[in-house]
Amino acid sequence: MQPTDRARDLVRGAYDLHVHVEPDLAKRRIDDVDLAHRFAELGLAGFVLKSHYAPTAERAAVVRRAVPGIDVLGAIALNAGVGGLNAQAVEIAARSGARIVWLPTVDSENEASEEGPKPAKQPIWRTIQEEFIAAGVGTPPVALESDALAKVLAVVARHDLVLATGHLAREEIVSVVNTAFSSGVQHVMVTHPDYPTQGVPVADQVELAARGAILERCFAPIHSGKVTWEATFEAIRATGAENNVISTDLGQPANPPVEDGIALFADKLLEAGFSDDEVRTMAVTNTRMLADA
Repeated sequence: MQPTDRARDLVRGAYDLHVHVEPDLAKRRIDDVDLAHRFAELGLAGFVLKSHYAPTAERAAVVRRAVPGIDVLGAIALNAGVGGLNAQAVEIAARSGARIVWLPTVDSENEASEEGPKPAKQPIWRTIQEEFIAAGVGTPPVALESDALAKVLAVVARHDLVLATGHLAREEIVSVVNTAFSSGVQHVMVTHPDYPTQGVPVADQVELAARGAILERCFAPIHSGKVTWEATFEAIRATGAENNVISTDLGQPANPPVEDGIALFADKLLEAGFSDDEVRTMAVTNTRMLADA
């Protein structure tokens, strides 16, 4: 599976705001330095290193030094490994140059719940969570305790970071988006809202976009069948290209190369009738806005 030349040209200058690459606890198909070289070859601007387990801002700084010209950005996901909703961890990440703060992902109460839909094929991180339990280092899920959340949001607002909703449930996402904007956060990104464990109805997505949130569409869960292309196209049309970004969530050995993901997504959008301008808005304009390029 190769992207077309048209798609490659259309996404030049894009950031991928969501990649999973080596080093990581799960096996990945490429490491961060090699990916930076591939981005340089393809005319892509940069990417955000996502880890469910460790902050990545200092690592991103090393990659930027190793591959000049590619803007590799760090992030933090507020799971148990960093103390959950730990405002000091967010402050440290911000001072280290992080750009995105994900609310709990693998340690969210939503993912720990037995209720609600789950994808038929479980992600590798569930195996890692089970290994933690077997090793005696498992932890309870990270609750969205209001005082701790308020302190985190204050740090995000003060440093003008991007808040991403992680693996929260639909009701939590709606509440957090409202609270974040009320707390002075300028940039809120709803993480793969169509994924089964998020399950945000299109009507809610329209309201979130109207509130000012950006909706993130990830290639990997669509490519692997956890989300349908038809549902993705419907949601983008309903919410408007100006309120969406496309990213990849790639890095898994069985999936396409990370550096191809944005262009492959672009080809699918073009085939579905989206215009060049709409695709470029989602792939380049909006990703660069969130990356603060």
